[in-house]
Amino acid sequence: QVQLVESGGGSVQAGGSLRLSCAASGSIFRIGIMGWYRQAPGKQRVLVATSTDGGMTNYADSVKGRFTISRHSRNAVYLQMHSLEPEDAAVYYCHAKGIERIPNTYYGMAYWGKGTLVTVSS
Repeated sequence: QVQLVESGGGSVQAGGSLRLSCAASGSIFRIGIMGWYRQAPGKQRVLVATSTDGGMTNYADSVKGRFTISRHSRNAVYLQMHSLEPEDAAVYYCHAKGIERIPNTYYGMAYWGKGTLVTVSS
């Protein structure tokens, strides 16, 4: 099993900043891609940003230039968010995809964190 623990959510005014963190632990062999998704009330969960273990990043158009994703270790990722807008308010979920080892057999894995709430007031 793999656990993803998010932190850093909270309430900010429009124009403010927050940094989200996600740390993965458990039977991890390798995480190929970690990322952040968000889900606003009544809407589908959508991609915010992803980062591969090779250093490639991908962003939703709506956050380009304002958000930065970074892998600060093999199994952890940050999402630095600047110039937050009310439209950014959502539950943010960490996602990890890769390979886990249980105990000497390797399996493809994909896990979600429980989410952290970001509220942006205008």
